[in-house]
Amino acid sequence: MKKIIAHVDPDLRELIPGYLKNRRKDIKAIDAALKDSDLKKICTLGHSMKGSGGGYGFMEISVIGAAIELAAKEKAPDKILNHLDELKSYLKNVSVVYDSPT
Repeated sequence: MKKIIAHVDPDLRELIPGYLKNRRKDIKAIDAALKDSDLKKICTLGHSMKGSGGGYGFMEISVIGAAIELAAKEKAPDKILNHLDELKSYLKNVSVVYDSPT
């Protein structure tokens, strides 16, 4: 997969490493919740990503979060796993560029 560029407001520079680290923690939390069949927790985590991603300059995280939330509501663990893989791939390949939005 090619590198993904996320254009982020420079005012958020100090927050971005923690934000991305927390998304990696979300992956582990969703994985654990899947093992426990805790779809409510997965739904909540997906909803949170959906709401926060765009605000930090990561629209793709919002899109994936919305998909995870929907898959949890549909009680579709296979879809959740697929979206989790998308999130892992995104986080692995994203590069942050700090500049003002155009």
